[in-house]
Formats: sequence, C-alpha cells, structure tokens
Amino acid sequence: MPRKQQYSIGELSQLCNVSKKALRFYDKIGLISSLRHDYNNYRMYTHDELLLVPVLKYYKQMGFKLDEMRRFISGRNGNVYSALRAAFEQKLDELHKAQIELRRCEESVRDWQDLIREAETVIAENVHEVSVKYVENVKLLFQEQPFDGDIKSAIINLNFMNYVEKTNNAITGPVYIHFSSMKDRLEGKAQTIRIMQRVLEPGGGGGRVDFGGCMMASCYHVGPQESIKETYERCLTWIRRHGYAMGEDCYERYVTDYWTTSNSDCHVTELMVKVVRIMPERHGEEKA
Repeated sequence: MPRKQQYSIGELSQLCNVSKKALRFYDKIGLISSLRHDYNNYRMYTHDELLLVPVLKYYKQMGFKLDEMRRFISGRNGNVYSALRAAFEQKLDELHKAQIELRRCEESVRDWQDLIREAETVIAENVHEVSVKYVENVKLLFQEQPFDGDIKSAIINLNFMNYVEKTNNAITGPVYIHFSSMKDRLEGKAQTIRIMQRVLEPGGGGGRVDFGGCMMASCYHVGPQESIKETYERCLTWIRRHGYAMGEDCYERYVTDYWTTSNSDCHVTELMVKVVRIMPERHGEEKA
C-alpha cells in the first residue's frame, strides 16, 4: 500500500475496515486523533494514526476496553511493561472466570436438553413398564423442608433457590424430592421432604447427600401430579409380585415439570423406590 501523508476519514475507514462512526468516536475520546483543516473542518489522519487502528483492533480482540487501550498506547504509566503485565494478568483472570461461567451455562443447557429428549422418548414410546435398575451414586445439594401437599411449590421451590444462592452454588439437571413417607405421599398428608439437585463445579457450600448407589424400582408417570397415585399403586404392585422388599420412603425425579412447561399433560416424573430381593420371582402370575 503506497504511503500517504494524510488520509481522509473515508480512506481510513476503507483501509482498516472500521466504520466512520467508530473513528469519530475514537477521535472524540482522544484514542485516534485527527487533524482538522480550517477551511473545511474535514478530519484527516496521519500514517501513524492509520497504523494505530490494527493495534486497537487486536486489543479489542483480546477483550480490553477503550480506556485500557488508551493507557497502553500512551505509555505514560511509568514502567510501561510492568503496567502491561499487570493488565494482562488481570485480563487472563477475567477470561478464566468467564470460561468457567460459559462451561456452567453449556452444561446446564445440555442437561436440560437431555431431560427434554428423555421425556419425548418416554411419551413417544409409551414407556410405562416398571423395572429394577442400579442407580449410580451421586452427591446432591439438599435442603429439608416441611411439605403440605403443594407439589408445584415444592418443585419450583423459592426457599431452595434462595438456599442455592446463599451457599454460592449453581445447580443443574432434574429436581429430586425424597419423601420420608411414601404412604403420606399417596394420601396427600404433610411430611418432611428433602429437595435435592446436582451442583455445577466448582461448587460452593451447603449440605451434600448421597443419592443412589443401590438397586431401585423405577417407573415413569406421564401427566399431572393429581393422577400420580395410580402410577405408584401400579409400581408397588409390581414390586410385591416380583419378590422385592422396600422401605417406607420414596423418591421422585422430575424429568419435565413446571420448570419446562405449564402444560401438565406433558410432565414426566420418574418414581424411584429402593428395593431388595427377598424371594424368587413368582412365576405364573401376570407381570404388571
């Protein structure tokens, strides 16, 4: 490119692929200064000002702000390299934190997408069979609360969300509720429950509890919570017929719920009950 003594704002804009509006703003804040002719007041730029633009664009690529760029370029901070090194170290720290936050966001979105796919499959394939499976152990953030039968408020739980924020955590994946009494759950009676959810790393404070690490009977319930008793009864009948013992408590894993859609007909809940085999399966009886 032939070197010129001066460049108009249009030429500078075209050569550096920067808008005239941006160049006027840089001029206004003293980042790239123009020369003004008395007779027409046109902005004109020297070759040195032209060469400043790629430097600014590179700083912008690294995420530096305009006032930071101005300090770097002026070189009036005493020890120039010390000031630059400190600024770069601060920027690296900011970028590291941003990467952590971005990974958290990505993991949360993927987890939710997986739950939606699971719900779609359950509904499309009409998955309603009861089965026994080994559930991998996972540590979950938890909070114990009284339960008065309002399942919607238990799932979209304001107290638990405040607890998550207070303990400096970020959560992902499905909400789990541990009901201390399956009988009271079926009868709609008050009881103590445990709200649980997985924490994104790095985690904060708060209590953790182990979930899983055992065999559990599992069954999907599709539809509103008002009809979940029928699914429980079918699940419990299957457990007894197949020679399993169970405790008094149970878990519900909310695959899709009020967090996802207000249409309760599309809600999918996984019922989970700890079981232990106590006798051989009864042959000759119809399996549920």
